[in-house]
Amino acid sequence: MKREDDEQLWDLLGRAPETKVSSFFARNILRQVRQEQSTAGRSWFSWRRLVPASAIALAVIGAIVFVYNPSPLPTSSEAQVDPVIAQIDVQDYEVVADLDNLLASDENSPWDDNSSL
Repeated sequence: MKREDDEQLWDLLGRAPETKVSSFFARNILRQVRQEQSTAGRSWFSWRRLVPASAIALAVIGAIVFVYNPSPLPTSSEAQVDPVIAQIDVQDYEVVADLDNLLASDENSPWDDNSSL
């Protein structure tokens, strides 16, 4: 652009104070750029944090499912394997309890040959 094209602009530019650039201008700009890059790398969505965090979350979910998973219901073939259990009456439980008491008293018998004095 020549001075003759726009004299008012050149007069205005001639009256403006001259700005001086610091001798450390380039160093300061590079420092600011590096700081912005280092803060951008600290986000939670970086691969360094995202991969281990997701692996831990999957392990915890797997452990919870494994521990709190109810046992599977028996199939019809498994239910027919042991039909005797379904035929036990309440009276049978009383007999079993009496047998347990009898065995316990028999083990503590003073007339047993294996008992030590």
